[in-house]
Amino acid sequence: MKRTALVLIMIFGAIISAKCNISLPEIFGDNMVLQRNSEVIFWGWGKTGEKVTIKADWMDKELSVTAGVQGSWKLAISTPRAGGPYNIHISGYNEIVFKNVLVGEVWLCSGQSNMEWSAQSGIDNAAEEIRNADFPEIRLFTVCTSTASSPQQHLAGQWLPCTPETMKPFSAIGYFFARKIHKELHVPVGIINSSWGGTPAESWMPEESITSDKFLSDAAAKQKPVPWGPVETARIYNAMIAPLIPYRIAGVLWYQGEANTVNAYAYKEILSALIRSWRQKWEYEFPFYFAQIAPYKYGNPYEGVLVRDAQRRTLDVPNTGMAVLSDICDTLNIHPKDKQDAALRLANLALRITYKVDGASVSGPLFKSMSTNKNKAIITFSDSDGLYSKGGNPTCFEIAGADRVFYKAEAKIRDGKVVVQSKNVKLPVAVRFAWSNTAVPNLFNSANLPASCFTTE
Repeated sequence: MKRTALVLIMIFGAIISAKCNISLPEIFGDNMVLQRNSEVIFWGWGKTGEKVTIKADWMDKELSVTAGVQGSWKLAISTPRAGGPYNIHISGYNEIVFKNVLVGEVWLCSGQSNMEWSAQSGIDNAAEEIRNADFPEIRLFTVCTSTASSPQQHLAGQWLPCTPETMKPFSAIGYFFARKIHKELHVPVGIINSSWGGTPAESWMPEESITSDKFLSDAAAKQKPVPWGPVETARIYNAMIAPLIPYRIAGVLWYQGEANTVNAYAYKEILSALIRSWRQKWEYEFPFYFAQIAPYKYGNPYEGVLVRDAQRRTLDVPNTGMAVLSDICDTLNIHPKDKQDAALRLANLALRITYKVDGASVSGPLFKSMSTNKNKAIITFSDSDGLYSKGGNPTCFEIAGADRVFYKAEAKIRDGKVVVQSKNVKLPVAVRFAWSNTAVPNLFNSANLPASCFTTE
């Protein structure tokens, strides 16, 4: 009897001890990368009143905080310039040691299948790219797909050094982006991949960012259930983004939009609200760079180009950038295999805008303004240095008069602008460019980057 009682006491004591142990979210772990030269927040749980102490190898002295009445704690530590590996000791009633930690640049990549797409899913030159993917200072974290009806504190995933084996199932765009940043800046890079194929932007947004806005709520209601993933507002955000906050990131890469062709008319407002909501949750204005979806033969006319134009117009949100992919697409394949060039365009945006690395233009020509001269419309672009067209005069221009009936137009480049006209339109009122789901135009700038679709309407 005494022996049984002793065993019960020991078991009960072990349970109490386990409950009192400090713990942290899964985004913290061995092999992680912390953002350099920053105030990085560590957070977790422990027993109310428990003193939690953090001491990293680069720190001269330890820092401490006391767990609050809800058993949670938060502590900011300053990170040094890029380097490592380091160990980080976190102690309370128990001790946790994170090993092989690097300090460098941390990026979150998110979206649907084109961001999720890996080398093993099928990309150009896959076998060679996998074989050469040996970069110990690039670390990869994949968030396992999950949903929740309310914001969560935990998720499934772990930090892994980049090897051929770990790169193969990882986001190809995330990997190629990290490799470019690593090679150019000579610093460790951590990439967090939180993506899910076939999912709309509404699922990636906090619920209140949709429900507080009638226009967005009505647009979200147009999403219908599909067999490959959730479409409900916030379901993915709650499980795959909320548990990452406030882990310090340098910025976000976003490749999504195909699942929003059903409410393309609202995508500019949806994407803008997503960007604002994530920045509000993280509490700082990180850069947000996104890929414009590629031309593809969608079922309904114009639904793809409407999303692409909405993405172009989202560039009025501060600290954003867009990679146009119309020249590296396959209009019969919604998953273009050239993921390396797509990633390099996103990386060049980061290098030029975020890291201030000098180089060529990082954007293709973007519509700026239209003027008229008799029967001609004159289109001015930004990022138009060295404007040229491949294989003849510029294609994919249409022009309309007051009746708003668009006709195929003749276009020529004159003094860095495009002059557009049609014998069917005497007094031009509107011009549109590459205005179809599958349009692959031939207009580029000196950086060999393609012009984005647009309409002046």
